[in-house]
Amino acid sequence: MEKINDRLVQLEIDVLSANDKKAAQNREKFIAEGILALNLVSSPGSGKTTLLCNTINKIKDQYKLAVIEGDQQTLNDAERIRATGCRAIQINTGEGCHLDADMIEEACQKIKPEPTSILFIENVGNLVCPAAFDLGEDCKVVVLSVTEGEDKPIKYPDMFAASSLMLINKVDLLPYVDFSVEKCKEYARRVNPNIEFIEVSATKGTGMDAWCEWLGKRFAAVSK
Repeated sequence: MEKINDRLVQLEIDVLSANDKKAAQNREKFIAEGILALNLVSSPGSGKTTLLCNTINKIKDQYKLAVIEGDQQTLNDAERIRATGCRAIQINTGEGCHLDADMIEEACQKIKPEPTSILFIENVGNLVCPAAFDLGEDCKVVVLSVTEGEDKPIKYPDMFAASSLMLINKVDLLPYVDFSVEKCKEYARRVNPNIEFIEVSATKGTGMDAWCEWLGKRFAAVSK
């Protein structure tokens, strides 16, 4: 049994090592072409796709945009993105619970994000596996809904430690749920003292200007 466990551990190390090499190649390409690639991560139902659709509608006249959608099944989210007028490609992972760097390379070959553009990668809804898989992105943005537990950052620390920004979504529901924004932020800072926060409501528009301003600053830094 011990030998089997050792083999499984080594296999996992080999898989992550191969992924990291491909991610480095993706990152090199994105940097060379001035593409801001963002990896949006969350648990299912956090509101990532709604947030993304409303973000696109706010900034599509300012930036060239493309979206890679990750889900286990269906084309639903990619179709919602395309309804905004933005180019999108769907990756269905089947039994897989995350995107990997090879998938992103293949998707980019098909969708061909333009130089000096923003590429949104909406990962599969999962706060565990996507934390370990670098895609070559500029950074991870974790979306947490107030309808989830405020202790998610300490229950799933790897994801929050790997993210540069937390979008606390659905803040319009705060009067109706038992969720402390300040406690959630405190928990997140325990695992990542440098994480930034923006409180948003994708449906009501709260905080969307601040989020778009953050995007603009990040884009300016990579598109020089």
